[in-house]
Amino acid sequence: MVFSSLIFLYVFLPAVLLFYYVMPRKGRNAVLLLFSIVFYAWGEPVYVLGIIASVVINYFYGLALERHHSKLLLTSNIILNLGYLAFFKYTGFVIGTINRIFGTDMSVLKIALPIGISFYTFQALSYTIDVYRGKVNAGKNILDFGAYITMFPQLIAGPIVRYQTVAGELRTRRECLEDFSDGIIRFASGLGKKVLLANSVGQIWDAVREGSESDLTTSTIWLGMICFTLQIYFDFSGYSDMAIGLGRMFGFHFDENFNYPYVSGSVTEFWRRWHISLSTWFKEYVYIPLGGNRSGVARQLRNIFIVWMLTGLWHGAAWSFVLWGVYYGILLIVEKVLLKKILEKLPRIITWLYTIIIVVIGWGIFGLADVLPELKSEFIKGVFFVGNNGVFDSHTLYLLNGNIVLIITAAVISTGVFTKLAKKYVKKHTAVYSIGSMVYVAVMMLASTACIVADTYNPFLYFRF
Repeated sequence: MVFSSLIFLYVFLPAVLLFYYVMPRKGRNAVLLLFSIVFYAWGEPVYVLGIIASVVINYFYGLALERHHSKLLLTSNIILNLGYLAFFKYTGFVIGTINRIFGTDMSVLKIALPIGISFYTFQALSYTIDVYRGKVNAGKNILDFGAYITMFPQLIAGPIVRYQTVAGELRTRRECLEDFSDGIIRFASGLGKKVLLANSVGQIWDAVREGSESDLTTSTIWLGMICFTLQIYFDFSGYSDMAIGLGRMFGFHFDENFNYPYVSGSVTEFWRRWHISLSTWFKEYVYIPLGGNRSGVARQLRNIFIVWMLTGLWHGAAWSFVLWGVYYGILLIVEKVLLKKILEKLPRIITWLYTIIIVVIGWGIFGLADVLPELKSEFIKGVFFVGNNGVFDSHTLYLLNGNIVLIITAAVISTGVFTKLAKKYVKKHTAVYSIGSMVYVAVMMLASTACIVADTYNPFLYFRF
């Protein structure tokens, strides 16, 4: 079940809100836990036992780590969690790689990837590590802890919520009308991003990556990559907005996951604004434990490279994702060593152009996992203007025809300019804000529902992670 589906919008969500708010406060986490398991089972019934096992195992590990503070216990927990993730996510990738390198013919296991496994595994790891470090107390109520791990608003695609962020709210939150209202607005905004924008520009990208080799001129490839750049932002940030909005409806305040990354003036700034919860996770639990920037420049650069190799692997079991991670690792190192002071002196428009070109190429590398195998070589050559089909042809015009307004509109919205103007000129707790918010939510919900009903194209890119 995804948020941008009729069954979620008009059956599941109303049901969980009804049961949640008629239940006395002490029972509300149990309601969230039950409905979250139902939500997960809707798409992956065979793996429900896996996520329940994750809850139970990490709950008891937390209690043991708080009591004994044992590095051996922590190590075994990390191995168990990462082993579970690696088995489902990377077994086929490893076997396939061995077969290609050594010419062997081992059978590649066809293992379905449990939905959201990367997100809830990292969330569980952050909990046990923080308990070991003494940053949080272990959760004593297994229902509360189960609600934290399985909470459906952020279960399948984040943001990755650290236990210390919601520990107090799990025990003593107070839902209020203002939070509920803000949650509805945020959810409607995210739904519109996903259905009206991500799905629309995504179809242009699909037309490029699934087209014929003769259509892959440089202009067509770049148009496709720009559309994918917009699609993945609106798809993922839209989902994060919906998750944060749903959290507000239930009295939780999740941290922001995006901060208009496409206005960045450097690659370093981009990764401070994109998927903030993942960047924070790798910083706290990989980069700093490796030594961070405390052991000299050489080791710091090594640590950055390791983190980005792992970041690429986290996103998917394919060499294109590893290449994407290495690409950003190298760029971040180059910025740190050579370009930082230069970028600080250049006009913002120049640093923005530099960054956005790098980001679009990066998403092209990321998207290679979905490009047809027979097209990948021509696709890569076309990105750098050395393809066999030239720079421009009528196919690019065909794709632009009727879509140019959509692309420009999506690009402008991605900068946050309309949101900033609304915040500047429309103040909360006024009649204009109240009426405007109601109209906005109604329009977003009606338009999104109409698109869902009319179109079967409704992918979710981060669902597989």
